[in-house]
Amino acid sequence: MSFESQRVKQISSSPSMVISMRAKELASQGRDIVDMSLGEPDFDTPAHIIDAACQAMRDGHTRYTAPQGTLALRQAISRKLQRENGLTYSVDEISVGNGAKQVIFNTFMATLEAGDEVIIPAPYWVSYSDIVTLNGGTPRVVHCGIDVGFKLSPQALRDQLNDKSRWLILNTPSNPSGAIYTEAELQALGKVLEDFPNVLVMSDEIYEHVLLADQPFVSFATACPQLRERTLLINGVAKAYAMTGWRIGYAAGPKALIAAVSKIQSQSTSGASAISQEASRAALDGPQDFVASSAREYAERGRLLVEGLRECAGLRIDAPAGAFYAFPECSQLLGRVSPQGQVIGDDVELSAYLLDQAGVAVVPGLAFGLPGYFRLSFATSSDHIKKAVIRINEALSALR
Repeated sequence: MSFESQRVKQISSSPSMVISMRAKELASQGRDIVDMSLGEPDFDTPAHIIDAACQAMRDGHTRYTAPQGTLALRQAISRKLQRENGLTYSVDEISVGNGAKQVIFNTFMATLEAGDEVIIPAPYWVSYSDIVTLNGGTPRVVHCGIDVGFKLSPQALRDQLNDKSRWLILNTPSNPSGAIYTEAELQALGKVLEDFPNVLVMSDEIYEHVLLADQPFVSFATACPQLRERTLLINGVAKAYAMTGWRIGYAAGPKALIAAVSKIQSQSTSGASAISQEASRAALDGPQDFVASSAREYAERGRLLVEGLRECAGLRIDAPAGAFYAFPECSQLLGRVSPQGQVIGDDVELSAYLLDQAGVAVVPGLAFGLPGYFRLSFATSSDHIKKAVIRINEALSALR
């Protein structure tokens, strides 16, 4: 007896979560596993944010909130967008959800009709495609590999646009590649979109503050103000403030679109946690020292990982400019044979080999829509990174 609807049968569980659970299972059996699969900061949430949550409970912030989010948090988000991005959004143009993932889900549920196409440059965050499918849309994936810097070009965008196009998703800095679009690159994409007035833009900027090099971050809405009324910014507190478990994400966009997104929110989980919203307000309005110091630590960890992987025969890797992932290309290793006699046919089998033989959990590129790669998260300690690099090098060197 099957309990799954036809919609659910079209998707899979989150690949990174599946691999992380497998890594935890092996660890529980006594295996020494270095888990580099999940994009979760290993830092503790800053103390002033935790203190704000405790105070919120004492002050009675333990009840339902408006589905769109508390006024106090939306005001803090509005201030953040003005202060850091030079963008003006009223509280009616902001919606808060239980993490950025829910806000993205709400958005596509609110706006997609059957057959609408969503252009998704690959590699992409693992859930974009399935969320689009679940909500009746059709993912239109555009491969953007290492040779083009993992970025969508204006011509590649123009080639995909048609009368079915409804959304373009951009993720900068990118999960999994770490690529960051420059202001000029965003403006060039925006120029193409001017010819297609029915296409909306979702700019996922959740890694905005995880910058590893000298390249600055520029919001799509800042680069393309002429497209403001069809741009939705996605962001949250999870990555910048080590608040993944607090589950707060938000969107900023035109009032009518935000109203539709918030309508879905009202019929799903209602408002996000009142306590988490108060903590998030403190994160956005409070001291930002942690954001800068953690970014410096990620930069050092990323340097360690990239330098180590460049010593591994058969891998090509570009240093990420942002986020906390490395995304090496591994096609030269495919078709080789393990010491146990197994032919490594694709990146999924290579990732399984690294977990089983080297004790390192990585996520195959197929999960990000771009086979022939794999992703490693360096949101973990330098000691773990050094151990992982040694193990990966030994395991790959053993392939024949």
